[in-house]
Amino acid sequence: MSPDAGVAVARFPVLRDRGGNVRGYVQYLSFDVPLAVRLLFTGGDLVVSEPPPTTGIVVALTSMIRRRPYAYYAADVWSDGLVALGAPRVLVSVMKGVEGFVLRHAATVIAVSEEVAQKVVDFGVARSAVATVDNGVDTEVFTPDGPVAPGARPAFVYTGSMSEWQSPAIFVEALAIVRQRFPEASIRFFGQGVEESHVSEAAARLGLADAVHLGGVIPPAETAEWIRGATAALASIRPGIGYDFAKPTKTYAAAACGTPVVFAGRGAGAALVERNDLGWRSDFTPEAVAQAMIAAAEADGGADHARRRVSRVEWVRQHASLAAAGQRAARRLLASE
Repeated sequence: MSPDAGVAVARFPVLRDRGGNVRGYVQYLSFDVPLAVRLLFTGGDLVVSEPPPTTGIVVALTSMIRRRPYAYYAADVWSDGLVALGAPRVLVSVMKGVEGFVLRHAATVIAVSEEVAQKVVDFGVARSAVATVDNGVDTEVFTPDGPVAPGARPAFVYTGSMSEWQSPAIFVEALAIVRQRFPEASIRFFGQGVEESHVSEAAARLGLADAVHLGGVIPPAETAEWIRGATAALASIRPGIGYDFAKPTKTYAAAACGTPVVFAGRGAGAALVERNDLGWRSDFTPEAVAQAMIAAAEADGGADHARRRVSRVEWVRQHASLAAAGQRAARRLLASE
């Protein structure tokens, strides 16, 4: 990322697991402790905090000491996620307490959807303190024009986080069915997460090691090349674990390149794809996902392909550009100082 003129970006190394993930309180602590020191001794008019709530509590307490406002970016609700994962009741209770404290004391909470905004209000936050700003994608990077990654078709691509919420191994299970109809079909996964090993295991178990490729984390511009060249991009939210409100950013990135999306799951993300004709949605089963992937392969290059490609790009530019989302969030943050 190249910061704009006048913007200083400071980074700090944190503990990561062997997969490069920051996961667990000790790893979060490796960031939160140095952060606390810097916030206590650094000036500023407003602090903006992202999850997890453990970082939020550091921002909240240091802001109280420094007597300055802070804003919290509610991309999700962590305590709901812990409940869905079956975490111990004590841990869930502590997290709810921390999360509620952070949300209630923020001058402004930026929620990524109306569903998340309502969950924030349920913590006792005044509705007037919550602003809903949907995710956006960089439409200068993710464009329909530009280099296209080569490869045989049908080719599917999954980009971004591979967490329990997404459970992306479902697409490998589906690929085994898709290849009965399209023997050359393949999937490329780019990104990282705790589910990466499950993707590899599923590919090995199903004899798909040559058709499933894990490319790790790559720059956004290279990601765009693979998306442009794909038959469809893949996105998912595992139902029933408290994340049905999520709208994966990978959906916007694909549409910005003109590429259709195959979305596995239900809720807000599925409705986004279906309502705006961004691709296909399916139930979260290998059979249903496979049927959606087959439909995408059959539609690839069809008579309606070009028109729908233009329509998807235009929709993102009007409703989901990063510039527009950033401006909406910035206006609300400036009003909270």
